[in-house]
Amino acid sequence: AGFIKSPLSQKRLTQDSVELYCEAIGNPIPEIQWWFEGNDPNETYAQLWDGARQDRVKINATYNLHSTSTIYIANLTSDDSGMYECRASNDPDRNHLSKSPKVKWIRSQANVFVIERPDIKTHVAEDSGKVVLTCNMSGPYSAIKGHEWMHGDKVLQKDETDSAFTSYTIEGKMEEHSGMYECVYKTNPEIRGQVNISVAPQVTAYKKSEHGNEGDTGVLTCKNPSFPPVTTWSWYKNGQGVSAVNASGRYIIKSSGNKTELRILKLNIEEDTGDYRCNATNSYGSGDATVNLRVRSRLAALWPFLGIVAEVLVLVTIIFIYEKRRKPDEVPDGKEGGFLLSLFSCPFFLPRKSNATNHKDKNVRQRNAN
Repeated sequence: AGFIKSPLSQKRLTQDSVELYCEAIGNPIPEIQWWFEGNDPNETYAQLWDGARQDRVKINATYNLHSTSTIYIANLTSDDSGMYECRASNDPDRNHLSKSPKVKWIRSQANVFVIERPDIKTHVAEDSGKVVLTCNMSGPYSAIKGHEWMHGDKVLQKDETDSAFTSYTIEGKMEEHSGMYECVYKTNPEIRGQVNISVAPQVTAYKKSEHGNEGDTGVLTCKNPSFPPVTTWSWYKNGQGVSAVNASGRYIIKSSGNKTELRILKLNIEEDTGDYRCNATNSYGSGDATVNLRVRSRLAALWPFLGIVAEVLVLVTIIFIYEKRRKPDEVPDGKEGGFLLSLFSCPFFLPRKSNATNHKDKNVRQRNAN
């Protein structure tokens, strides 16, 4: 057996997590085990199992062409500092209780240093249309080579100062910029502090006015883009909770995180038309929004078409009556035809010109010459 990849030594903070990776090759495919030796002089190597240390240790291994294994330790403490050893062997007697393996286990080691997390004091202040976020780190820490301010995966600001204090200013109100922000200290290991801009729910309706056809299902939606997330959603109609007037079972409420949805089955023009209010609550207060629902008859879409048909029929009738009442001497002769004929004539149905037309024109020219 031989190692393709060995675990790497790492520095981590308490409450962080660490992951070590090991990969070995051999024929037959070798088995991989993880062992640990603490920093206590009297402590000896002990094998680690999946679920050890109160289920903080997770070990995953695959054996396909060669062996790979990953050990993951969550919520680190100072007791997790020490030497981690990846062992690999493909000797058939490697796990025998009485026989010694002919081929010794090969070993690859990595040191994990768990450093006590320094205290970071955070603060949020609003002044003159601006929001100021600050972080101030105290306690022992390694050299600071700069700072970053982040919102999600987006870097908002960075510098290369070595100060334990850092700040970030946002133009606008807290309600417009609520969320989780991070101040990142460029140290080894990297130190992060979390700064939260927390406000009451700023509820908005997906659409302020919704339309539905009688008998269909109506869907009303509200959302809350602010932080912290909503803990309770409620719907009201005419001041009454929807759950209280849901005797028919036609109202279905589906809420998840910062979004809520009210479904109304088999819409009724008389019962369901009106204003609906969605209300959201979190630890900082509550907020609401109103959605107006209009229910149309199933024949509503047919009325415009029927109106157009009626207008056409009236127009044709008027033209027909007008043609009938015209005096005989007003009716044009020859190729000009009547008004009704010219209205409904189409070039595709007109007969082709024949030689008769040419003879007629010839006769006319002869008469003019005489």
